[in-house]
Amino acid sequence: MEKIIRIDMTERKVTTDATPADCRLLGGRGLSARILNREVPAIAHPLGSENKLIVAPGLLAGTMAPSFGRISFGAKSPLTHTIKESNAGGTAAQKIDRLGIKAIIIQGKPKDDQGHILVIGPKETKLIPVPELSGKMNYEVVSLLKGRYGKDIGVISIGPAGEARMTASTIAVTDQDGRPSRHAARGGLGAVMGSKGIKAIVINAEEAKVPKLKDREAFKETVKRLIETLRQDKGPQSLSRFGTPGGIKHLSQLGSMPSWNYHGGAVEGIENLYGDRIAQVNQDRGGRMHGCMPGCVVKCSIVFHGEDGTHLSSALEYETLAMLGTNLGITNLDAIAHMDRMCDELGVDTIEVGSAIAQVMEAGAIPFGDEQRVLEILKAIGEGTLLGRVVGQGAAFTAHYFGLDRVPTAKGQAIPAHDPRACKAAGVTYCVSPMGADHTAGIDYGDPFSKEGQVKRSREKQVLMAANDSVGYCFLAIPSNWSLMYEVFANLINARYGTDLKADDITDMGLATLREELAFNRSAGWTDVYNRLPAFMKTEKLPPHDVVFDIPQDEVDALFEDFSGR
Repeated sequence: MEKIIRIDMTERKVTTDATPADCRLLGGRGLSARILNREVPAIAHPLGSENKLIVAPGLLAGTMAPSFGRISFGAKSPLTHTIKESNAGGTAAQKIDRLGIKAIIIQGKPKDDQGHILVIGPKETKLIPVPELSGKMNYEVVSLLKGRYGKDIGVISIGPAGEARMTASTIAVTDQDGRPSRHAARGGLGAVMGSKGIKAIVINAEEAKVPKLKDREAFKETVKRLIETLRQDKGPQSLSRFGTPGGIKHLSQLGSMPSWNYHGGAVEGIENLYGDRIAQVNQDRGGRMHGCMPGCVVKCSIVFHGEDGTHLSSALEYETLAMLGTNLGITNLDAIAHMDRMCDELGVDTIEVGSAIAQVMEAGAIPFGDEQRVLEILKAIGEGTLLGRVVGQGAAFTAHYFGLDRVPTAKGQAIPAHDPRACKAAGVTYCVSPMGADHTAGIDYGDPFSKEGQVKRSREKQVLMAANDSVGYCFLAIPSNWSLMYEVFANLINARYGTDLKADDITDMGLATLREELAFNRSAGWTDVYNRLPAFMKTEKLPPHDVVFDIPQDEVDALFEDFSGR
């Protein structure tokens, strides 16, 4: 029987319970939403004792099915003040699932500021005080813990930003190389982990085994067909060669890739950030592509090497190159890679912090394109200076501090590197998703400039992603014919658990997750009046195609009105 481990930080107590029957076929985002709705008051303070941090692997994580090893973190967000799920790749989900753990619930709040690590193994789970780790960067934390517990452990950690309760803070997860490079980045959940007094979670699954399957042959056959589909699909093929930067040339020409704090327009030297250019530079320096989790066949993660030929950052993603690059007027690849590494060390979201720094530039406090000043601001986050703490609280807070009214956020969260004027389905998602401005909640580039059909596209992708995040699949490995994933998910769950699910049941899983999340947000006071993008997105024409976000508001507000149909 899979178990739920509960950590009470007020009492410093660890308990283990059997998984409730109605949670057996829930995982990741779906399980997190169910627990938060049952156990956390919607009006709770995100950094208070009533909030809880849920750590939940996807339903298939431990099976080694390709790209199914993502792990979800859930809580009431200190950034959006809504329910929040943020997920990451790496090795933690597979290790936790192999230990028979359905979820870890961290609750309460310590009576002092002493930090702890949570050590999870096949025989026991225990809390250990670690004052010596206070304030340390993520890479050093992982190095010290591997020296103490062995090189094969998985580590979930927060950097100084999470300890300082900054609302742009992340939760880092170690990848296959043992580096804290995979981040549950959106929503400031690192601050929730910091408020609970947990610096890191150590997972020792060396003696654990792959979960038993009810139908091994059916499982193998479904996996085989999925791998064949991915190897024939142009999207995953491009990701395998260039990673997410492979789309930069197209997206920048579309206007979707942000520049100059979402004012738009050409940025000199952008070709330095094209996927093929990065691939060539990295290959010349000895870098490589890899899968962040065991079993991945897409392997879209760029292990980027610096000018000296040694590892600098993993992974260098499109969103980082946009938000710390073109949106700040910067196209120096090595400078952005250094910024990315600093964000990994500090434990901050490159999207949120990049947008916050753009507000500093918008206010005229530092000039656009000044990469040295950006590096200084990132350093200031770790030092806890006034400007560092302001930026560490995210884009909305930084804009408020500087008295700005042109703020690229939705539900308090920075709009990511897909401008909703040039990708209108994404704009609809930013408006209505329980997750706020989050491209991973449902993005679709179909006919991106048109007003027609975008609400439908957004809804369909939001349902898919809610199910996807519950199963624990990497959305970058979704093929062009994405609807087939419902059948893939159903077949694999059936083969593991002995169930008889159909594709429609997986659709219902996505809908049920969204219902849970919307119910929480409505109890917290969120209504349709918040389903808005910033006003400038509707009036400022985005070059080079002079488009605005013009989806009628009544259509946006109606997206979730009818949950009875699919």
